[in-house]
Amino acid sequence: MSETTAEPRIEDVTSVSAVGIDRLQALLAEFSLRVEPIGLDQPIPGSFWGDAEAGLKGDTLIVRSDTPLHSALHEAGHYVCMSSKRRAVLDTDAGGTYAEENAVCYWQIMACDRLAGISRADMCRDMDAWGYTFRLGSAAAWFERDAEDAHGFLVRHGLLDAMTDRLNSAIRC
Repeated sequence: MSETTAEPRIEDVTSVSAVGIDRLQALLAEFSLRVEPIGLDQPIPGSFWGDAEAGLKGDTLIVRSDTPLHSALHEAGHYVCMSSKRRAVLDTDAGGTYAEENAVCYWQIMACDRLAGISRADMCRDMDAWGYTFRLGSAAAWFERDAEDAHGFLVRHGLLDAMTDRLNSAIRC
């Protein structure tokens, strides 16, 4: 008997509304990123994946109340990790390297430390539920045992304090 994997469902992950748009706006303002909420009946401008996935246009992250929090933090992480030159022309496709993509995943997990109501474990569960894939089989296993390169990227770019493992607010990329 073969096992089938169900498509991820939006109900299975934490939404932006679950943590509160105000808290998300306060967090991302620390990184010079504005958050623009739009109505549930509107398509999200700047969304690479469509549906409820977060959008990026310039210094603005666009979300609906049903946008998965992992999507909002992932796109925010791209903004934080990219150079100011790329930020200046940012519209929908964040692009980036393999190393940056790993750093973004690490950043979105670390960002949970600054958002009441969601833990790192919650974010890892949501990433797994949505279909992120990692060599060790889960986001948590990757984060705990295989993400030295992502951690190093954030430290080298001044986005993570190596002594405290806390995110730095000042954008340095």
